[in-house]
Amino acid sequence: MAGVIDYTKVKDTHLYRNIGIIAHVDAGKTTTTERILFFTGRKHKTGETHEGSAEMDFMDQERERGITIQSAATTAFWDLEGKSYRFNIIDTPGHVDFTAEVERSLRVLDGAVVVFDGKMGVEPQSSKVWFQAEKYRVPRLCYINKLDNIGADFFKSYESIVEHLSEKAVPISIPVGIENEFRGIVDLVKFKVQIHKDDEGKVIETADIPEDMLAKATEYRNKLIEVVADVDDDIAMKYLDGAEISTEELTAAIRKGVLISKIFPVMAGSSLRNKGVQEMLDNVCRYLPSPHDKYFAKEDPETKEEKIYKDEIPGTDPKNGEIIVRKLDDSEPFAGLVFKLAVDPHVGNLAFFRVYSGKLQSGSYVYNSTSGNKERVGRILMMHANHREEVKEVRAGDIAAIVGFKDTKTGNTICDEAKPIQLEGINFAEPVVKFAIEPKTKSDQEKLSEALGKLVSEDPTFKAETDKETGQVIIAGMGELHLDIKVDILKREYGIEVNVGKPQVAYRETITAKGEHRELLKKQSGGAGQYADIAFVLQPLERGEGYKFVDSIKGGAIPREYISSIDKGIQESITAGPLGGYPVVDVQAEIVDGSYHEVDSNTDTFRTCAYYGFKNAMKACSPVLLEPIMTVTINVPEDYVGACTGYLSSKRGLIKNLLQRGKTKEIIAEAPLSELFGYVSDLRNLTSGTAAPNMEPSHYAEVPRNIMEKLLGEAK
Repeated sequence: MAGVIDYTKVKDTHLYRNIGIIAHVDAGKTTTTERILFFTGRKHKTGETHEGSAEMDFMDQERERGITIQSAATTAFWDLEGKSYRFNIIDTPGHVDFTAEVERSLRVLDGAVVVFDGKMGVEPQSSKVWFQAEKYRVPRLCYINKLDNIGADFFKSYESIVEHLSEKAVPISIPVGIENEFRGIVDLVKFKVQIHKDDEGKVIETADIPEDMLAKATEYRNKLIEVVADVDDDIAMKYLDGAEISTEELTAAIRKGVLISKIFPVMAGSSLRNKGVQEMLDNVCRYLPSPHDKYFAKEDPETKEEKIYKDEIPGTDPKNGEIIVRKLDDSEPFAGLVFKLAVDPHVGNLAFFRVYSGKLQSGSYVYNSTSGNKERVGRILMMHANHREEVKEVRAGDIAAIVGFKDTKTGNTICDEAKPIQLEGINFAEPVVKFAIEPKTKSDQEKLSEALGKLVSEDPTFKAETDKETGQVIIAGMGELHLDIKVDILKREYGIEVNVGKPQVAYRETITAKGEHRELLKKQSGGAGQYADIAFVLQPLERGEGYKFVDSIKGGAIPREYISSIDKGIQESITAGPLGGYPVVDVQAEIVDGSYHEVDSNTDTFRTCAYYGFKNAMKACSPVLLEPIMTVTINVPEDYVGACTGYLSSKRGLIKNLLQRGKTKEIIAEAPLSELFGYVSDLRNLTSGTAAPNMEPSHYAEVPRNIMEKLLGEAK
């Protein structure tokens, strides 16, 4: 790693670029980030993911498996046209099991570079990260990588982006040569060729476009101008009049379109061969937003209309829920968002955060407006992968880490106590796969509990709990790989070896019919007794709506002070449904009548009555089991399509689509998670190792009755 950096080198936050590198697994994200560090002088030699020497993949598991597991942050600088820009970069995982790392990173980033494999084009996780970025209004550049590989095709990959992601994607560069002949790019904005003259990519020769490429380059420059004309009237007029459009005018218009996500520039390159990376860095500076250019949206609680904010971030006043804003300026009250927690073996608990307004000094205090607690800022660190550099102060636009927080979680807002604000948090998907684990030695029982507590605090999609009936420790996550990694971390970092049970499915329970039930709790025991009487009406909700409580009590049949206890009792009851003890979802519980006793009724009796009453009410509403359905995507040579579709059909799978992907076919299907354990090995055996499968959670669906009865019989 290069020496200590001067983080104050760039003072103007208009020259900051907070960017993420996002992609499908194995598209070349980490290699691209490594090249960025090399060209910006942050490293003196390149590290390769496949060799296990990439600096941003610093976990043992990442080096061994050749994949990114957790997001890694770093800072670098790049000079362009007489200005020095500061990049705060987050390299994110591509595997679907670690999608939470992408989600929380995108929440605090201003722009992203989406990396595509030049042979594969858009892949399943490419779509996932693209639409995650859309959710957070993150402008994107597209970088088609690996154009030196056999089978690479820039134009087919570009067409797949247009077909599957956005019609507003348009090349700003195209390759000179392809596969072994790839040697540079045509810059369509400057309308010049840039040839890389050495293997390190540092010597670039700029020249006129050769005759044999002129027609293709002209075609794609016109395509670029047509897309730009849709967002810039001046460019449109010049284009229609046949007037010359200068490089400066075109650059400014592209930037305008990128900032409002109406243009997604597409670039050519090969990070492994050091080609196209420097041009990509130039384009990050030119087109991606500074903190001042990022757009935020906030729904007005009264009008329900969405308002757009620029150069300021909206939040709510914790005292009254009203919308308030903070300017992205050092002089404003401090406000920041914690987007990641980590336990560092050298410094302890780390809270990664983004500063949205004001300044923060080490040794000061912040107010956690989400939890209502104060926290002391021990030290402030700038992170470079797993290396740390201490700074005394951070300001609006910075991304850093705090040492010393004790009661802060991912998605919490930290701010000035005198001027509190609560920023929008981060929502994560629920885990779908469970393992039962137990330590191999009794002496590790206490250590296991402590270690799991740390892992849960770091990862919002990882859960751990003790089964009340069996006493087993159950861990839950997004997939088998996700949980395998956690078990490996327990062994390596905490010295705890565990026995692992078979994977289990995170089933849910719900109802399919409306029903009524009246629950009476009445006990006399000589002194003060117990009395509570509640009439319930339950009805099913749409999938994904969760739990809804409705109070329709009239005439004081149940006093107001007991209503919240009833709600609490039902919420305790829905953690374990009446069928198999699985959590209950998508149910509305309405209380319509009841009665109470002046002496024998209290909050506890109504809570207990609600707890048992809800379970009994569910039995009258045709309860069913729900199972997680996964979207399965398989890239496979045409010869094996029949074997794969037959296999999926045998697993209760439903084939949704069959697409051409270069020389392979892409099968898209939906199948129950319970049928898919071990499917990667099965498919590789079926296809002689040629299948490239991917799986991600889609939705919950009703378990067929014959399978439900079998499952419940096994559970009993």
